Amino acid sequence: MNTSARLSAVQSPVIPIIADLIRRNPGTLSLAQGVVNYGPPTAVATQMQTFLQQPEFNKYQSALGLPPLCAAIETKLARDNNIEVGPERMVMVTAGSNMAFMHAILSIADPGDEVILLAPYYFNHEMALTMANIKPVSVATDEHFLPDMAAISAAISPRTRAVVTISPNNPTGAVYPKETLTLINHLCAQHGIYHIHDEAYEYFTYDGASHFSPAALSTSIDHTISLFSLSKSHGMASWRIGYLLAPRALRSALLKIQDTVLICAPVISQWAAVAALNEGWDYPRRQLPAIANSRKLVLDALASAQDCFHFAAQEGAFYCFLSLNSHDSDIDIAEHLITEFGVALLPGSTFGTPSTLRLSYGALPTAHVSTAMDRLLVGLRTIRA
Repeated sequence: MNTSARLSAVQSPVIPIIADLIRRNPGTLSLAQGVVNYGPPTAVATQMQTFLQQPEFNKYQSALGLPPLCAAIETKLARDNNIEVGPERMVMVTAGSNMAFMHAILSIADPGDEVILLAPYYFNHEMALTMANIKPVSVATDEHFLPDMAAISAAISPRTRAVVTISPNNPTGAVYPKETLTLINHLCAQHGIYHIHDEAYEYFTYDGASHFSPAALSTSIDHTISLFSLSKSHGMASWRIGYLLAPRALRSALLKIQDTVLICAPVISQWAAVAALNEGWDYPRRQLPAIANSRKLVLDALASAQDCFHFAAQEGAFYCFLSLNSHDSDIDIAEHLITEFGVALLPGSTFGTPSTLRLSYGALPTAHVSTAMDRLLVGLRTIRA
């Protein structure tokens, strides 16, 4: 029996591969998956009781999202992102921001079209484009993992439909300056293409860095698609709740995709998200000190061992991106770190940058970070030797 040739071109998802290795090596400390170690606000539990008392919620609801949630999102966008939705834009609730990205690219591009990704890129973005027969065009960032405007401009072709940016960035942790995002947004407008901006890590910034939403620009309304998620900020990864902000001109296309793939985002999760968003940005900000403590432990440990790798401390998300001083495959190194040294990271080749590793310090409790870093440094020194 035949299988899809289209899917054979898509890279295998790395998270399940690493997760299986972790399961087969009990006691492994994970610096791999990009999740946080806290859960949602306590108000969510109370909201669940209210949900269970409303039988009507067991039926399909609006494809755009529950009206109370959409209202909460609009309030949040105005308060936290300086974005007014207004009549020319729309909000759609999705089952996570990965789905929001897939909705976005299906609504703006056809097979054979191109979308620019900045490398190292988020692997699920590259996978989604390949799955949709849209060509991912990888454009390298500079030595600080910041966008190279000349390289982006040179990569735009007649088939380009969008430039994708992520800030704070996955996998590098880089926070893109307002000025850079403004230039990219204006460049997209000049070429009549979309600017897709992923803001899943918007609350995770350090050392005085600040997050900027390009959709806040008054000139951005008709060509900017913004992606958001509650997975990280509110500890709701398994609830699968995200949303997008898009030009209203895409409404018909987005509704077709939503109705075919999902009908509506899980209503119980949407109702939980109402309570989470009503907590305001104070909730994710209260979690930041613990993650910042883990970050300091990680950076201090990495600074003591730069004979094994090169890294540049970044000011956002909860990632460090290590360039290895090794001729071995980063996939093999990631496997050896798990099986021989009991610590897990992700191979950077899955992000389009071979001979690198992505380290995530968001999920591991701070009390275990030093042990994990000791294992990592011993492992890298042993492998390098």
